[in-house]
Parts: sequence; C-alpha cells; structure tokens
Amino acid sequence: MQELAPGVFVHTGFRRVTVGAILTDSGFVLIDTPPYPDDARCWRELLADISDLPVLAIVNTDAHRDRILGNGWFGARVVVAHEDTVLQVQSLPGTFMDAAIDALAHDTSERISFAGMRLHLPNIGFSRRMHLRYGGAAIPLLAMPGPETGSLWVHLPEQRVVFTGDSIIIDQHPYINSPCTKIWLDNLTALRRARFAADQIVPGRGPLVDKSATEPISNYLRLARRRVYSLYRAGRPRADTVTLVPELLELFPFREADLERVQRRIKGGLDRIYEEFKTSDQVGNAPGGK
Repeated sequence: MQELAPGVFVHTGFRRVTVGAILTDSGFVLIDTPPYPDDARCWRELLADISDLPVLAIVNTDAHRDRILGNGWFGARVVVAHEDTVLQVQSLPGTFMDAAIDALAHDTSERISFAGMRLHLPNIGFSRRMHLRYGGAAIPLLAMPGPETGSLWVHLPEQRVVFTGDSIIIDQHPYINSPCTKIWLDNLTALRRARFAADQIVPGRGPLVDKSATEPISNYLRLARRRVYSLYRAGRPRADTVTLVPELLELFPFREADLERVQRRIKGGLDRIYEEFKTSDQVGNAPGGK
C-alpha cells in the first residue's frame, strides 16, 4: 500500500484490480474493491490499521465484475457509479454471481472462499459530474466514457492524483466494451495537457504511471480506428475486422498461453469500433476523426 498524498491511499498488489481509498474526517471513501475475498479482507485490515473510522462510500469506476464483486465485504451504505453503470448492473442476470465466481476461482478451495458473498451494487448514479462530500472533503467524480460508456475518473486536483479505472491499463491490450473510442481518445489527450492537474495516475490495473504512459493506449486506439474506418468505408462486413487482429496483437505483450483470449479481446474491441462508425453514419454525424 502507498500513501500518494495525505489521506490518499492505493494498493496495486491485489489480483485483477488496483484499488484506492480516501480518508476523510468522517471515514473512508473507497475507489473500487478487490474481487477475491482474501484480498478484500487484507484491504479491510490495512485500512483499519490506518483509522478505525468506517467505510462510508464506494466508487465503482465501471461495471466490470472485477470492480463490483467485492463491494459487499466493506459495509458501505453508499455505492456510487455513473448512471450508465447503475442501469447496467440493474439488468444483471440472476446467474451473474455464479458466473463471476466460476471465472475467478481456480480451484474448489478458492470457490469455497466466496461463500457468504453478497452483491452490493451501485445505488447512486450521476450523468456528468458529481462531488462526494464527507468530513469536509469534496471528492470530484467525472464522467469519462472510454472502455465502458459508464467509465468515470476520480480526480483530486489539489493532491494532483487521478484514478482512471480501465481507461488506462499498462502493458496489455485495452478493453473496448463501448462505442466511445473517439471520446476516450479525447479524454486521454485532455489528461496529457499541462492544465490537467495530475502527476500520479492510478490505472485500473497495475502500478502507478505518469501522463506519458497513456500514449501507447492512444496509439492503439488511433491505429484500430484507422484500420476499421478503412474497412467500413470499403463496404466490408463487421466480420472482416478479424483480418486486423494480427497487426494489433503485436502492440502489447502477452503470454502465449493467453493468445486466444487476447485475440478475442482485440476482435471484440474492433467490432465495437465498427459499430461506432456505423452508428455515426446512421444518425448523420461525421465519425469524429479516425
């Protein structure tokens, strides 16, 4: 665990996600939660060592199972997310919990560790901007569509820290689960400008980074958009985006054992970019640049 600024903590060592905590005079506000029960227990104990104040609220930076599954271990009455995330989790199937545990648990004992877990889904949403106010602190939440339509950032300008969720992940192919890649690119460009007050960027997964680390993601998105746009304008079907996968595969490292999974991730993202251009045409808008 690191203290990035007085009362601002981050843990990059848990499986699947990087999580944060902001200590106010009234208690903690958490940014995402560890999905594995033993990691959640460890995080609770570390926070208790810092202060015996309660967890007041959780902010989920998107609707990914890795971010919301562990909410129930922290006893927060308030769970905040973008309104698109709130709508998405309201329609989760009844099989969501079992499917999530199946995906995360590697063996029977690990599956048993999830016993007693209860979903605690986001229950407060916002559309563009929101401030959480606890113990004299105002914590700004910003709608930042990117890998998900409901992606959000937690920006602490006075501390020059920003939590970006999966809008920034390092040394792996980005998740693209929404038709928002043009807005995503614009958000990353805005982040890199000097007037955006952030020296420490907390990505959705992995270690802290600085602004320069966002360039590989932008380069990936630009290339993917250019290639898909050419394919789309040539009248080729969405299925043909599979021909673009090999070129994009080489842009980030991956384990050979993960090859098929990474290829599926890339193909899914390319399909969403294709739909982004198609939707822009249907509503009579220019694609917004390639």
